[in-house]
Amino acid sequence: MATTKDYGLGEFQFARGWFMIAGASEATTTPKAVRFFGQEMVLYRGQTGTPHLVEAYCPHMGAHLAHNTTSYIVQDGDQVVGDSIRCPFHGWRYDGSGRCDNIPYSSFIPKTATLKTFPVQERAGIVWMWHDPEGLEPDYPLPEFGGHHGAPGWVDWKIDFMGDLDIHGIEILDNMADFGHFIPIHGAKDFQYFANDFQGHVLHQYYSAGHRTLTASDEDQLVLDTWYTGPSILQAEMAGAFDSFIMIAHTPIDDGRVRAWHALMVKVHDGSRAISDEDRAGALGYQEGSRLAFAQDVEIWQNKRACINPLAVPNDGPYGKVRLWYRQFYNPRAMAEGIHKRVNGLVVTYDQRPGSKAA
Repeated sequence: MATTKDYGLGEFQFARGWFMIAGASEATTTPKAVRFFGQEMVLYRGQTGTPHLVEAYCPHMGAHLAHNTTSYIVQDGDQVVGDSIRCPFHGWRYDGSGRCDNIPYSSFIPKTATLKTFPVQERAGIVWMWHDPEGLEPDYPLPEFGGHHGAPGWVDWKIDFMGDLDIHGIEILDNMADFGHFIPIHGAKDFQYFANDFQGHVLHQYYSAGHRTLTASDEDQLVLDTWYTGPSILQAEMAGAFDSFIMIAHTPIDDGRVRAWHALMVKVHDGSRAISDEDRAGALGYQEGSRLAFAQDVEIWQNKRACINPLAVPNDGPYGKVRLWYRQFYNPRAMAEGIHKRVNGLVVTYDQRPGSKAA
């Protein structure tokens, strides 16, 4: 299992950015144990409806806030009150900011009785966490996911859990430059265009090709604009048999191990009528096709060795630029502008569009 240090990415073990931690339905008033960024955490939803993410262990005597079923605090349903969470061991209670606001048997509350909290937002049916080794506020916003979630004519995604993978996120990002894998892995054919555009904290991949399963006919092109916003959130607008919007996310569990998810929203009509069961079934079938395509990548990642230095040829695509772009999230943000100056711009790997100079 290769680590951030092995790849020489920078000063920080884990990247700065927005990361998925759970589907919204997983955040309930029953605290849930999760592990990300090498830390044990607890996710819960306050009675106000707000999700919270806190460190897992009570500072009083170290009890885990989620791994308990026998405490009467848990059995009586008293563990989450308002936006506060109560320790099942002695009943110390911590509010949404992590400050202890009640000890059942003491009027004295130590000032150091606080839980570490992590900033989270809920959007598009997913709970997202901001992680920054420097402890600073977000320097770019959480995406809006095309504005399609809940939009008329669109079937919202379900979350596909793709597994916990013994791979570093850098090798997942390599896919953005990887022109050569699309035919053997994903069934692309009749390629017309493949390019990358580096734009600060955003990295685009532009793609136009036929496809064995995701186009309506052999003559049709599957046209995608795929982009990373930060180091972990992939989005894609895809025009094929249906217009659709893809989300793929991966979040470090430990250094060199990630959790991955996939989801797809599908436009089934123009929004002039309600979504029918038939619409929903068609959209879920299309999502399954997309999930299976991503699962082809996942199978490779689950069984490959670490690639510290790719043995690349020019038509592979700009692996080197992608990896340099990725480094901005593993170093102090003051270094990001210098990296942008080195990578920003369009890199065209393949262009056979009618009328292009290369065709």
